[in-house]
Amino acid sequence: MPKQRTQYICDECGAEFPQWFGKCPACDTYGSLTEQVVPATSSNPSRPSLSGNSWMREGGGDQNKSEGQPRSSFKLSQIAEQSIARCSSGYGEMDRVLGGGIVPGSLVLIGGEPGIGKSTLLLQVARNLALDHRILYVSGEESGLQVKLRAQRLISGVDNGVLEEETPPEIPEIADETVKIEEFNGKEEELFTLSPALPENPFGPDLVPEPLRENDNQLTHQPEGMEQLEETQATLETPPEPVKQPATTQSQEEPRFYLLPETDLEEILRELESLKPYLAVIDSIQTIYFPSLTSAPGSVAQVRECTSALMQVAKRENITLFIVGHVTKEGGIAGPRVLEHLVDTVLFFEGDRFASHRLLRSMKNRFGATHEIGVFEMVANGLKEVANPSELFLGSRDDFSSGSSTIVACEGTRPIVVELQALVSPASFGSPRRATTGIDSNRLVQILAVLEKRVGVPLSKLDTYVSSVGGLNVSEPAADLGVAIAVVASFRDRIVDPHTVIIGEVGLGGQVRPVSQLELRLREAAKLGFKRAIVPHGQNPPDLGLEVISVSKVLDAIIEAIPGPANQAFAETPTSEESSTLVAGETNVDNFVNEFDDDFDDDFESENPVF
Repeated sequence: MPKQRTQYICDECGAEFPQWFGKCPACDTYGSLTEQVVPATSSNPSRPSLSGNSWMREGGGDQNKSEGQPRSSFKLSQIAEQSIARCSSGYGEMDRVLGGGIVPGSLVLIGGEPGIGKSTLLLQVARNLALDHRILYVSGEESGLQVKLRAQRLISGVDNGVLEEETPPEIPEIADETVKIEEFNGKEEELFTLSPALPENPFGPDLVPEPLRENDNQLTHQPEGMEQLEETQATLETPPEPVKQPATTQSQEEPRFYLLPETDLEEILRELESLKPYLAVIDSIQTIYFPSLTSAPGSVAQVRECTSALMQVAKRENITLFIVGHVTKEGGIAGPRVLEHLVDTVLFFEGDRFASHRLLRSMKNRFGATHEIGVFEMVANGLKEVANPSELFLGSRDDFSSGSSTIVACEGTRPIVVELQALVSPASFGSPRRATTGIDSNRLVQILAVLEKRVGVPLSKLDTYVSSVGGLNVSEPAADLGVAIAVVASFRDRIVDPHTVIIGEVGLGGQVRPVSQLELRLREAAKLGFKRAIVPHGQNPPDLGLEVISVSKVLDAIIEAIPGPANQAFAETPTSEESSTLVAGETNVDNFVNEFDDDFDDDFESENPVF
């Protein structure tokens, strides 16, 4: 019997070491090495091993090559071109995130917080594909009955439900349920025990049977209304006419949705090889275990080996695999980093559990664009795709308040119009607060420093709060100019033109820098009815029906964004060449700052007389 050996694996990066270290030499994480027992190599050559990348040697690739013969390389031009026919998931938003549809034989890892809707989304996708393809749903967290109950709840009211059984209702047998008067045993309450098929009161609303006396042992008289009871009973005993069932399709008569409540990897692989489904869902990878490993399910070794074995079967049998992954308390996908390297696509399902919308974000995609998003809305029957996401993140332009601005953010290749809101108020304590929702807090601190140093807005002693409507996470630099204008508008208590979109990156010198995909952003703004757009200088977009205003400095953008007397303080301030001297300190910046202070103090005292 070969001697077992141990190795130490990092829980963060998955690196393997022959001895223990207090700090992982690969990722410099302290206390992340855990001991794992390496399974002994089987002496039976017919039994495959699942450790490492053995699937590449024992089943993957060219089966005609003899064992031990080295693989021969070939030229890239020798590979025959094949057009891969993608399959639609039934949801346009998910097809967008996947790059145009599901690629056969691909591995897709989807992660997200508990209860966000990962299993719901995949169950709905599996139901759509089961109309035309064979689907296998492997559940490691729920029993078969629980999955069916959840599926029936999701597809209630949906036509052509594959999982819903359309059988005629059973008619209860009257002879077994109906109380016979001649078998009365003297208990008064049993006389009124009725069959579920009978009406609540078979004697009619005005006919109530006369109760028997307590000492009666035999029925001496027939209560009034018994003739109606006998007629009702005879009617129910008559065989009902056959129920006409609607015409069903072949997919309904022969459902192609298969369910496997199993956590043993060997049983799952055996079912995949025998059933050969078009798509299989593994829910979740942290519950699957390989019996030859002594570690617990969900450990680094188990997740790595199980994923490698599943990838072996998926690539060999051309099966599309959707794998559900848990997340850590930091928000990342649980398990070793090698898990994300093995799969073809990594999707992250995110959203606020207190809101109805969900975002499906692509973090890695070998067959499409990364950082693409799909927007869904959680309703009573599951997830529903949102065709126009800007409606969720754009407030009403009729009720525009001070401190609001509109930007166009790009998530992958999708432009989304988002409203930003800012609130500037006196600090209640010595140190002012900077709080954000959907905006990077470090980015906000940088923008506030630019406004105070380059524009002259005194914000060092004021609390500043910035949020995006709907809670959308906007992290790209193109939102900088919109944040800056929203903060200044709140500081001056002015309203930004609600028909203006603001696009641009703010540099540390107060410049407005160019952004990517400007034409795509402007097209989205024009489609939603915006009239003006403030963009960085030097970018010449085509005529899209918008008044395009090019600015080179943040000060110029503020003057253009706040109309009328709102920018009176800025109108008296020199722009262009003179503004640079103002920024450089060649003119009296203190007068400009004091003008802000005086106006702010007057407005604040008039609105708050208690101060």
